[in-house]
Amino acid sequence: MPKELEFFVRSPKDLAKVEPPFEKITYDEVVDILNKGGIQFSWGDDLGWIEEKHLTLNFDKPVFITHYPTGVKAFYHKPDPKRPEVTLSADLMAPEGYGEITGGGQRIDDFKELLRRMEEVNLNLNDYQWYIDLRKYGSVPHSGFGLGVERTIAWICKLSHIRDAIAFPRLINRVYP
Repeated sequence: MPKELEFFVRSPKDLAKVEPPFEKITYDEVVDILNKGGIQFSWGDDLGWIEEKHLTLNFDKPVFITHYPTGVKAFYHKPDPKRPEVTLSADLMAPEGYGEITGGGQRIDDFKELLRRMEEVNLNLNDYQWYIDLRKYGSVPHSGFGLGVERTIAWICKLSHIRDAIAFPRLINRVYP
């Protein structure tokens, strides 16, 4: 594997230092870090690629961001019972300006809470009947996450653009593989 990494101008030594535990910071801390770094960012805004890039340049290994505002996470993310304006969520950010590689969090398992949250964000309940039925007859506390495979590959291989990690990227002159 070292030869393959060196082909992409990634030193295997860079990745050898990536060992857990990974630092964990809250969304509140992210707001402070970005503003102190000259990036205007308000509490309640979602992180875009510019903010992720500037934030992750402060770290030499992945970092978890927890407790995002409910307004920037999907309706099914469980609000923190101790602080309902934030969710029980965690995204893993790759260092060196690469940004988010996983996103996830605890899901709402209470039927009434789910309906309340869906109404709060103005979702048409008929469009989500299948999802509502999953909770209607009972549920258990559970979590989930998604891995951005191409983003992870881009970081590991130190690629300059994510489209170089995508087998069949959509480009201006090619929509279909």
